[in-house]
Amino acid sequence: MAQVPEYPSKLFFYCEVEPGNGGETPIVLSHVVYEKMKSKYPEFVQRLEKDGLIYTRVLGEEDNPLSAIGRGWKSTFLTSDKSVAEERGAELGMKLEWLEDGVKTIMGPIPAIKSDHIRQRKIWFNSMAAAYTGWEDARNDPKKAVTFGDGSALPAEIIHDCVKILEAESVAVPWKRGDVLLIDNLAVLHSRRPFNPPRRVLASLCK
Repeated sequence: MAQVPEYPSKLFFYCEVEPGNGGETPIVLSHVVYEKMKSKYPEFVQRLEKDGLIYTRVLGEEDNPLSAIGRGWKSTFLTSDKSVAEERGAELGMKLEWLEDGVKTIMGPIPAIKSDHIRQRKIWFNSMAAAYTGWEDARNDPKKAVTFGDGSALPAEIIHDCVKILEAESVAVPWKRGDVLLIDNLAVLHSRRPFNPPRRVLASLCK
């Protein structure tokens, strides 16, 4: 929820079917990640604040359960009409470039660092690590999935160190059927760990 210009302030999760194994939801304090990254890589964070990030994905027509991205453009935009998909992408600030067997979606530049005005602090608010290390399939190279706002490549060693910081500072929330989790989207970042099916966790987004 950090790679779109308009994002929810709160997230509700409900576990309808608990995972067979794994599937926890790690959460980490956004301001702690920002402070640690700024302390360790001040020039890198300064550039993120200046230039932001661009996110790029290539989507096929149909969903692909074997892909880390998963969804095709038809289910992403809830239409099979390319012109409607373009309109809905534009509403999100996303540019679409049609390919022979799919579409390239380009989002950004958008801020990678935000201010939490309620708590009066800066926060790490991006999907840089997830995109760089996870958006990989036959159509997508994760190293091209996220770049600086000017289109230049991100430094791999810093991204991988950021992943270590996220993992070290996170708390993994396990799921049992009937569990409810409310997340303040500005206070924490969240992700999902791998799991063995079944798993069905429903989400509701609040502005």
